[in-house]
Amino acid sequence: MEPDETDETAVTRELAEETGLSVTVGRLVGHVERAAPNGVYSIFDYECQVTSGLLRAGDDASDVAWVDGATLDTLPTTDGLVEALSQWNCLPRT
Repeated sequence: MEPDETDETAVTRELAEETGLSVTVGRLVGHVERAAPNGVYSIFDYECQVTSGLLRAGDDASDVAWVDGATLDTLPTTDGLVEALSQWNCLPRT
């Protein structure tokens, strides 16, 4: 997040930068903490509705895609991601 940025502003900006999508930010669905080199990252996940844009990979990713639950099961994911999404009832439909 940038200084003085709200969660909503940061989510909107980051999604535009990293995916090419404009969104309306909805409710907070969950929060996790992950170890970082100099402490801990606090990660807050929000529901979002795409309002415009074309999905594209940002400069820190080699690929991006919309996937269903069955496809997600075949992809490598960050440890704990699928479990967190499941707890928050945010997994894609199969």
